[in-house]
Amino acid sequence: MTKALLFSGQGSQYVGMGRDVCEQLPAVEELFERADMQLGYSITGIMFDGPEDTLKETRNTQPALFVHEAALLEATGLHKNADALAGHSLGEYTALYAAGVLSFADALALVRLRGTLMYDEGLRIPGTMAAVVGLTDEQVVELCSTLNEGGEKIIVPANFNSPGQIVISGSAEYLRASLPQFKAAGAKIVKELAVSGAFHSPLLQGASVALSEALDNTPFNNARCDVYVNVSGEPMRDGSALREAAKKQLTSPVQWTQTLLAMKADGLTEFIEVGPGSVLQGLVKRTLTDVVMQGVDKIADVQRLNALA
Repeated sequence: MTKALLFSGQGSQYVGMGRDVCEQLPAVEELFERADMQLGYSITGIMFDGPEDTLKETRNTQPALFVHEAALLEATGLHKNADALAGHSLGEYTALYAAGVLSFADALALVRLRGTLMYDEGLRIPGTMAAVVGLTDEQVVELCSTLNEGGEKIIVPANFNSPGQIVISGSAEYLRASLPQFKAAGAKIVKELAVSGAFHSPLLQGASVALSEALDNTPFNNARCDVYVNVSGEPMRDGSALREAAKKQLTSPVQWTQTLLAMKADGLTEFIEVGPGSVLQGLVKRTLTDVVMQGVDKIADVQRLNALA
């Protein structure tokens, strides 16, 4: 059985995440202290105590998720014998850290910048996202292509999460006004998401340019194992190629369905979600058959996995 680690993305966070692991494992507590010191504020305080609205701000959510996921790796050592890695959107940066492509300090710096840029861009250019359930990928792509007029009328596919579950992204007012057309096309559910911007769309081009400059100035090592990247769903190990994929990520759709299918085709049969909640486990269940799934989030999960090691 070959093992893949999956790292959660934005939307999985909750107040209290990481507290129990920090309180019981000194090595994890030290990692949290390093993060607070580097950031210059207490991201762990926001993670442990909230308030929820502050944790949900993209500029805080992204470093919080990365630190929590890195702490779980510190607690379990799962990344040391994983055969492959993938992360959903923000989670891809944890995958790069787990693969030895980025150092902890560099990954945290990039994640903080990414979250801040996305937050600021969302304030500057109003955008939103919506979940569309019950249409095929091809139907959503075709309808978005028909509706996408550019300028202040942008609608694009943003996340291909699983068969029949796709997230679209675009100009706030125009996307909201266009949602009934997805329902008319046969979607069972069409629901706007509580996000602060049009992630994975052309509306983040300004943020993408600034992030690309930082990526160019950050060392990228070759990966110790395959990292399946969001922009194509393909495995990569070359550091330069992984940097280029990261540059494209903010304005490109997350090819998560393709990622999972490619991993299964390459022989990966055990999937462990590292991070808060179980969103990715649900996507695996809806996409793949005959695989083993589990997650690690709380201290009980850490203790269970360590007992099996």
